[in-house]
Parts: sequence; structure tokens; C-alpha cells
Amino acid sequence: MTLPAASRPRPAPDNNQHVSGFFELQQRVKNAGLMERRVGAYIFRMVVLGLAFVGAFALVVALGNTWWQLAVAALFGVLFTQVAFLAHDGAHQQIFAAGRHNAWFSRIAGNLVVGMSYGWWTRKHGRHHAHPNTVGKDDDIATGTLVFVPEEAKNRSGFMGWLTRRQGWLFFPLLTLFALALHYTSVKSIVQNPKLKYRKTELALLALRFTGFPVLMILLLGPGLGAAFMGVQLMVFGVYMGGSFAPNHKGMPLIPKDAKVDFLTRQVLTSRNIRGGRIVDWAMGGLNYQIEHHLFPRMPSANLHQVRQIVREHCAEQGIPYTETGLIEAYRIVIKYLNRVGLGEADPMECPLITQLRPR
Repeated sequence: MTLPAASRPRPAPDNNQHVSGFFELQQRVKNAGLMERRVGAYIFRMVVLGLAFVGAFALVVALGNTWWQLAVAALFGVLFTQVAFLAHDGAHQQIFAAGRHNAWFSRIAGNLVVGMSYGWWTRKHGRHHAHPNTVGKDDDIATGTLVFVPEEAKNRSGFMGWLTRRQGWLFFPLLTLFALALHYTSVKSIVQNPKLKYRKTELALLALRFTGFPVLMILLLGPGLGAAFMGVQLMVFGVYMGGSFAPNHKGMPLIPKDAKVDFLTRQVLTSRNIRGGRIVDWAMGGLNYQIEHHLFPRMPSANLHQVRQIVREHCAEQGIPYTETGLIEAYRIVIKYLNRVGLGEADPMECPLITQLRPR
């Protein structure tokens, strides 16, 4: 990816200017009142989601033993993802003024409703925000089923090598298993970390979620239809979750582990916004304003669209590239990037800024 000349690195004084520039931007945002809590907006979302869950359960009971229940299962997959967005915002201290209230809201919503460990996710996500797309520091680009760092794709052989070479095309099919991976990792991380705060509470909430919901569906629908219901719910949840988070950073430049990059440049350069208006805002839970979210992680998601223009103008003044695209185009970029990494290309997202910042 070749960036315009304005985005290329400058001498140290200009990098210092970026640092001071961020504090100027931060002050402009504060003066606009965009860091203030939006508790009412969040409570409205919670009430709407609660009513939607009531309606979904009512549909399950009303429809009875019919394969139309699989459409309701897909609805549950969407609703669980929307709760995950709320848990994400609570973990970022966006909802309530008191930190403990945010933590307990996210702990209950994440573990009991979504089936995802709050303790595990907050540590992982905190590292991601501190070092987005930084090799060796951001767990979101650590090699697992998929490979995001070109150099790490060369050593794969056998079945995993075959999968890696086709990982872009297999991206969405693999997302159907993403929910199972989240649930498994949540339990594993709690079991293996005896020092986790409120460990027993998290385990109890996860146990209730993983037994209560499936057992209820099987009792209502029978073992065959109940199992199919759970399968569809898990697949939709996985694709929706993964499809909401992947466009934000995948296919954006990678930062070498020891590179020194100022906060403003690092957060903007590695993030991608998704256009699409209020429908995309709702569908992605505000994560489509990823640049603004990374710059102001405690800003209520309802305010992110308002700060976008301020950030765009500031980035233009500072000569920092601001990336924004449509959702389909973002998926195309992600798939192309994953395929190029999988085929072993040395640097599929070559970037003059990162090349010059890389330690020699």
C-alpha cells in the first residue's frame, strides 16, 4: 500500500508536533462536550434489546416444532452480538460514571448473556488498544488459525499450510466457528488463570450461560431441532461478531515490534473506518468509527459519528492518512490481504512510513 508523500515520516520535531497535535485535538473534543456520558442512550439500547429478547423467546414458544425456528436462531445470533457491543462499551468505561458499574455490567452481559469472559477479553483488548497491529504486541494479529504477519506464514506445512494459502477465501466459512472459539477460549483462560479477579463469579456465569440456554432450547424444541437451533445461532453469532471486528484493522499496515510511533499516528494509521450511515452504525455497534474509537476509547459510541469530522480535519492538518471505505470494499481488502499473506508475499501492505520507522 503506497501512501502519499504527505504521510511519510518527518524529522523528530514534526513527530513531536504530532504529539502536541493530539493534545490539541483532545481539547477540541472535550470543549465540544463529546466525552460526556450518554447514559440515557445506553439505557434505551438496553431496553430495546431486552424487549427484543422477550419477543424472540415468545417466537420460540409460539412457533413450536417447525424449521422456521432456525430463523429465530439467527435472530438470537444477532441479539447476542448486539449485547457484545454493549459489553464492549462498558468495558471501555463508556456507559456509567463509576468504573465498577461499567465493569459489573460488562461482566454480567459478557459472561451470562454472550458467553465471553470479561476478564480474559479486557486484558486482550487492552493490549490491542495500546499496540494496534504491532507485531508481537497485539494479540489480535497473533498467529492462530489465520496468519496476519507475512513472515509467520512461511513455516506452515501440511493441512495448516494448505489452509493458510487459502485463508482469505476461507475467512467467512471459518467465522462460522468463531463463536465456539470464543466460548472455548473464555473457559480455558479462566481455568488457567487462578489470579483472575472474580474468577469464580465468571465461571458460574459462564456455566449458567452454556447450560441454561441450550437446555432450554432442547426442552422447547426437542433434541434434533434444538441442536440445529443452537448450531445456527452459533454460526450467525460468529460470522456477525467476526465480520464486525475484522474490517477495523485487518489489511491495515503492521508496525514492527520495536518501532517508535507516536500515539496519534499509530492509532490512525492502523485503523479503518467504515462508511454507511446510521444503518451501519447500528449494525456494527459504532465500531465502524474505529479511528475515533481508538483515539478516544472512553467516548460513548453514540458520539463517535459527531467527532469524525473533527478528527478527519485534524489528520489532514497533521499529514496523517485517514482511511475510510465501504463495508464491501473493506471485506474485499481483508480477503485479498489474507490471501497474499497466506501465499508468502514478503510485505503485502508495504508502507513507506512503516518501512522507514522499522529499526535497522
